[in-house]
Amino acid sequence: MIQRIQSLYLLAVAAMMATAVFTPLAAFLAGAEEFKLYAFALKGAEQSFPTVYMGIVVALAAIVPLVTIFMYKKRLLQIRMCAVEIVLLLGAIAFMAIYYYLSGRMFSELEFHAQSFRIAMVFPLVSLILVYMAARAIFKDEMLVRSLDRIR
Repeated sequence: MIQRIQSLYLLAVAAMMATAVFTPLAAFLAGAEEFKLYAFALKGAEQSFPTVYMGIVVALAAIVPLVTIFMYKKRLLQIRMCAVEIVLLLGAIAFMAIYYYLSGRMFSELEFHAQSFRIAMVFPLVSLILVYMAARAIFKDEMLVRSLDRIR
């Protein structure tokens, strides 16, 4: 049921988190080599450091909204799934902050280093707001259905 506003919110969340899985989250310049932080690895030209836990949480945060959209007949379960998505997004934000901090510390010992955010680093924060708005819209739908059941 894509015509419901909460489905559009959840679709936007799924798109943003899928983008966060595949695009760089941050970039680090360490000497002459450039490293990029992805959801599943910190990659450079010669080296790669795994960040699997963050990748799993971000990938789950991209899948759960798609599953939630198709549960449109079970609104209470949709609200619970939105709560699970909020927890996943908070975990993704925490992992991104931790890995960004640790990556910055790893390269700070070098003489020349620079670090920068990419736009995908902000996607979990925006998604958090959208999931909250979707949960509120689902709750309003449930209240409307219950009020109509009372009239019969």
